[in-house]
Amino acid sequence: MAATASAAALVAGLLSWAPEPADPTRPLSAAEAERLAAMRVTAYRDVRSGVHVTLGGAPARTELVGWVDWARPLVYLDVSGPGAGADRGLVQATRAALVARPHPTAAPTPAPPPLVPPADRWQLRERPPGRGLTAVLDLLLALGGERPDPVAAEARWLGQEATAGTPVEVLQAPLPADPTTATPATPAPARQFRLWLDRDARLHRLTGRLPDDTPVTVELQRSDRPTLRPVDALGGRPGLPRALTDAEADRLTRLPARLRAAGGAALTGTAPLGPTANLRAAGWLSWAGSSAYLAAGEVGNPGRRTLLRYQAGRVARVEVPVTDGTAELPAPPPLPPAGVSGPPAAPGTDDLDWLVDAALRAAGTPVAVRSAVRLRGDRLAGRTVDVVELRASRTPQLRYWIDRAGLLRRVELRTGRGVWAQLDLTPGRVPALPTVTPPPAPRPTHR
Repeated sequence: MAATASAAALVAGLLSWAPEPADPTRPLSAAEAERLAAMRVTAYRDVRSGVHVTLGGAPARTELVGWVDWARPLVYLDVSGPGAGADRGLVQATRAALVARPHPTAAPTPAPPPLVPPADRWQLRERPPGRGLTAVLDLLLALGGERPDPVAAEARWLGQEATAGTPVEVLQAPLPADPTTATPATPAPARQFRLWLDRDARLHRLTGRLPDDTPVTVELQRSDRPTLRPVDALGGRPGLPRALTDAEADRLTRLPARLRAAGGAALTGTAPLGPTANLRAAGWLSWAGSSAYLAAGEVGNPGRRTLLRYQAGRVARVEVPVTDGTAELPAPPPLPPAGVSGPPAAPGTDDLDWLVDAALRAAGTPVAVRSAVRLRGDRLAGRTVDVVELRASRTPQLRYWIDRAGLLRRVELRTGRGVWAQLDLTPGRVPALPTVTPPPAPRPTHR
């Protein structure tokens, strides 16, 4: 009886037993590892791709649609979706800087941005590391590189699929953050991603989590790769730098004399000095008197202006309340500044001061032609101009926009934050500008 019972139990156990399911994943083959190692180099050689990023999940997801240029590098996106918040609008970013054009009332439906970006309302934004829009931009830029990457031992093959008719292999591997954003003190963290990679080492899709644990999905449209145009704050559209022709060199050499003959110019300025100091300016400068007078306002603070008076390398400032104009289009300063007494002048301290000083110094000693290159031709206020970059050592990087009549139409200065500030100039007669109060003379000491 005992034997019979044991046999019955054994038969029942055998009938109910099922083998453990085999692990469908496996380590990468040599060919798969080679393709994974070449993934970022392939992207860099392809130059550009369309992107559609989904950040987070419903109902607070954010949709980002646009393009990434790994060779420049540059990201250009439209930010929408119910979770976009203050980021809703257009965004352009390099490794060093992020500029945004907010549009709080834009439609929530994701759509690509215009190929020719709007010229106005761009603002420098902070890039808080490791989360949100900053983490997405870092991830997109990190997908392209100039060298093959080592393949981690834990990388796995997960299966085969098709993406838009293209056969792909699904891999799981750690994807480090952009190595240019890491430092020895804060190395780039390795995070696991699923990667949809084709036989030519082109990435088509990835899913994973950002450093703040937000889920992210990136779809790459490899056939959508137009040439991107950076906004003026990021340098403007690309050109082909070359030496000046004889005619261009002659216009550059004669520029100071022509500016002194013109006398002065009305000006408008855009100076993205910081995330909370996106300045706009309007006023006049006098090359004949080596002076300038303008009003500067900060985007987001339309009720306050700073009146700035420049002369002989010094600047005097006074803040005044205003009720006319906007931060994007500030009104010129009052003439004369009745009832406004400014402090004594002091040397300039910020990039706007240096930009105005550079515009005034353009009427001084001619620059050395050998230090200048022509970046490109362009159009400004209906005029054809040559964009000339001055590359003298130990000075801020400057650009002159010179029209075919030999007059200066724009001065650009590259700021310490890696963006460009501009002064647009309309040469002509200007009103009498207020003078700068000299600093008080030192009092004599008596022994």
